[in-house]
Amino acid sequence: MSAGRRVVITGAGTINALGGDVAATRAAMKAGRSAIGPLRVRDADRLSIAVGAQVEGYDPAARFSRQELTLYDPVTQFALIAAAEAMAQAGLAEGGVEPSRAGVILGTSGGGLQTQDENFRLVYEEQRNRVHPFVVPRLMNNAPPAHVSMRYGLTGPSMTVSSACASSNHAIAQAVMTIRAGMADVMVSGGTEAMLCFGGVKAWEGLRVMSSDTCRPFCATRSGMVQGEGAAVVVLEEEAHARARGAPILGEIAGIAMTSDAADIVQPDRAGAVAAMTGALRDAGLDPSDIGYVNAHGTGTAANDRTESAALGDVFGSVPPVSSTKAMHGHCIGATGAIELLAVLMALEEGVIAPTANWREADPDCPVDCVPNAARPATVRAALSNAFAFGGQNAVLAVTAA
Repeated sequence: MSAGRRVVITGAGTINALGGDVAATRAAMKAGRSAIGPLRVRDADRLSIAVGAQVEGYDPAARFSRQELTLYDPVTQFALIAAAEAMAQAGLAEGGVEPSRAGVILGTSGGGLQTQDENFRLVYEEQRNRVHPFVVPRLMNNAPPAHVSMRYGLTGPSMTVSSACASSNHAIAQAVMTIRAGMADVMVSGGTEAMLCFGGVKAWEGLRVMSSDTCRPFCATRSGMVQGEGAAVVVLEEEAHARARGAPILGEIAGIAMTSDAADIVQPDRAGAVAAMTGALRDAGLDPSDIGYVNAHGTGTAANDRTESAALGDVFGSVPPVSSTKAMHGHCIGATGAIELLAVLMALEEGVIAPTANWREADPDCPVDCVPNAARPATVRAALSNAFAFGGQNAVLAVTAA
């Protein structure tokens, strides 16, 4: 374990296809409910992939003023909503921390992709020669942490991490290191993504890794990944600082690891995944036998699930229960690790392991207990959360109970 400053979680918030807050998300996970359904985006009839996990009934005008919406792409809106819940739970919504000792590190892959998509249409399809003066502030990848920092007056380190599907785990790891290094006492971290627009889905179609029906990780009949959207944010805090102000402690980020496959831009690498998981265990001072649950990257693609299963076997030998909640909330790309951290906290706090929904049939290439279809009661004191991204960029978190 890293010497010195320990990092705990004192607040969590989310908005995603399963629910508009943490309680609703956990309830859906316990029920094994999948939020994957028909996409409702402009020109959906031109898409080959017509399914996704969208946030239902979302009305930006009910959440933000007209002036705010001129500045906030949905990727920023989702981040602010999740941050508000997390900061309220942590007891920091109205202050309580020295501003220079608090910051924001969020992950995103696409950034303001909906703003970009809309303005490409205006310029190229409608031949407009002018765009709104706030297009750049809306679409830039650092807009979400910038607005969160402004909302709460946090003047410490603030930035975006962009590493595709590992963005939010990388962001959380960077935030942990910032606190460990003594540069901050509190860091708001997690991830946000709003990629479900025509251009966003069409780009992913080209990779030929998308399912046309639903996401079935670790299943013999799996047919690919399904995109989701949303955000999850956690408040990370130096343990003594949190205890001194009587903050709730939901769990501890006991270990982090970040590795690069240095192998292929899209194909996963077993050795890189093994190095990330063993690195997180080593950083946390945990043995493989201490882990009671692994939240898998589990995309539902043939290559990822087979490679991840093999890597889990290498690390654990006797693999603990493993589930992929992407079958329920979709693959939220830069936000996915942060949303999946909520499932890890549910296992640690409530003793309930979220299931792998939509599962049908065992695959001999994926010999793991994937907690198929139904949530499972279990005593979990420590868990891993895996994120393995295109580019071979991996980030794994080891989380322990409070």
